[in-house]
Amino acid sequence: MSLQSNIRSLFQRIIISDMKIVSRFYCTPNDENIDEEQKKPIDPSKDRTKVIPVETSIRYLQSKAYEETYGGKPVWTLYRRNHKGGFAPRKTRKSCVRGGIISTGNPCPICRDEYLVLDHRNTKLLQQFISQYTGQILDAFQTGICQRKQKELLVAIEKAWDQGNLTYDVPFREYDYSLYNKTAH
Repeated sequence: MSLQSNIRSLFQRIIISDMKIVSRFYCTPNDENIDEEQKKPIDPSKDRTKVIPVETSIRYLQSKAYEETYGGKPVWTLYRRNHKGGFAPRKTRKSCVRGGIISTGNPCPICRDEYLVLDHRNTKLLQQFISQYTGQILDAFQTGICQRKQKELLVAIEKAWDQGNLTYDVPFREYDYSLYNKTAH
């Protein structure tokens, strides 16, 4: 009895799987078998398929809206990534945007604001990611930027340095050597 039921369920599984394969090959795209994900409209706040020109980004950095949002601080200072456990992960996430849509609940500072475009001409934005004390590019662990945007940032800063849009400046410190240069008389 149990052997017959096992054989019967096995045959039913095979027949159902064959029917699924056959229906996949013979369905037309106009059928009602289209995924529900394709039917759902994309939330405009998460849509990143629209390309923002660099000139618009530069104007945004000089606007009142940018000042109200970030208030003279770098864009990454107010950002805090959610993570489990007591310590933040050493590496940031690979990317916040997948398929043109923000796929994480807490995207990095660059992915969050669509008007922040990483380009070698956008020097006001690039200067926020360079240390004012050493002149080095800040680490992604410190700024919280995803790995994809960190690579774009590195390329944009190097290109800006090569083209002369950014200068490689380290502040000059003056020392008073009179305390050290005492001559014994």
